[in-house]
Amino acid sequence: MRWRAWKVWAARLSDELLLIALAIRDPETPRWLRWFALALLAYALSPIDLIPDFIPVLGWLDDLLILPLGFALILRRLPPAVLARARAQAQQGALPEWVRRLQGLKGALRWGMALVGLVLVLVLIGAGLLLWALWLQIRPA
Repeated sequence: MRWRAWKVWAARLSDELLLIALAIRDPETPRWLRWFALALLAYALSPIDLIPDFIPVLGWLDDLLILPLGFALILRRLPPAVLARARAQAQQGALPEWVRRLQGLKGALRWGMALVGLVLVLVLIGAGLLLWALWLQIRPA
């Protein structure tokens, strides 16, 4: 898949997640669907997976299958009136307050993650230099 196709897919996924967030808050949404969306969110954020992430490829495959299929199930089971209202709200830009606050934090999160990555790299370099110095001290002559 090319980069532009990935960007289009990510933008569509972002729109669908916003649509789900708006639809779940609607009072006409079935209660079981709300609980399912909450369980899906908990699974996405949980460190416990069906297949552990440290297993190469298979660890990520369960996330890549379960989450999109769960979102598709939610969208299919939403009542048409709720889905239409959520789409209208999403097109008008009527975002919930918590979503607006998160959008404001997007830039801060990017810089924060870059800073954490830089600190991690510096720590790894420092640990490598320390191990190298220790090796020079204890190696047999």
